[in-house]
Amino acid sequence: MTSTFILTLSCPQRPGIVHAVTAFLFEQGCDIVEHQQFDDRVRGTLFLRTEFVTARETDAEALSAAFEPVAAEFGMAFGLTRDSPQRVLAMVSKAGHCLNDLIFRWRAGSLGGELVAVVSNHEDLRPMAEAASLPFHHVPVTPTTKPQAERRLLELVEEYHVDLVVLARYMQVLSDGMCRTLHGRAINIHHSFLPGFKGAKPYHQAYDRGVKLVGATAHYVTPDLDEGPIIEQEVIRIDHTFDPRHLTTAGRDAEALALSRAVRWHCERRVLLNDRSTVVFR
Repeated sequence: MTSTFILTLSCPQRPGIVHAVTAFLFEQGCDIVEHQQFDDRVRGTLFLRTEFVTARETDAEALSAAFEPVAAEFGMAFGLTRDSPQRVLAMVSKAGHCLNDLIFRWRAGSLGGELVAVVSNHEDLRPMAEAASLPFHHVPVTPTTKPQAERRLLELVEEYHVDLVVLARYMQVLSDGMCRTLHGRAINIHHSFLPGFKGAKPYHQAYDRGVKLVGATAHYVTPDLDEGPIIEQEVIRIDHTFDPRHLTTAGRDAEALALSRAVRWHCERRVLLNDRSTVVFR
């Protein structure tokens, strides 16, 4: 019986990196099933994702320890994990289109991760979550209770052994401290093709300006509001016949598509942070 593992890494560019990785895997009796790399010549950095299988009994910790000398030689920042579903917690407010799409893809086996719970500052989407047999946690948020609400969120992250937090149209701004705690493991969907219309009623603003494209941006959460590293963007071409209602429908379609792709790619360990940007091995 074979086990599948995924190695991701980044390091300064220099000759011999790929040879060192493949030689290590050969020595460990591993068989590469997928390999992708990107040389960022502007930053002088190589990014790599290699998926491999091994028939011998081992685990990610043992393989990581064995790989350490190679990583040290090339100055690699790396992660080596077994290819197992990541546990995803969804955060929502009142709009349910993104949560509904995530649930559908999870049930269809195409999300790339496992939904384990839903957290919301409103009760509106409890029926949707419970219909999917997902635990629903109502955590109200006010300016005075925000610290307590965020502590409760972290308790739930620990309780459900969450790997990824997804803000699926969660209409609350996380504190800087929370953003730093969830660095690299929290994804937000923004209702525009960034940069775009900010504030209330973005689709009404778009209608007033006569835009020809509606879009959405999935990005990692950072203390800089809506400016985290972008993972995926989706656009839909429109024209003058689209009123605010039709714009909203098109925008929600874009949001669901961009978010689900970002979640799947993250869960499949295909997204590597590159300073304020990302490398996405699709």
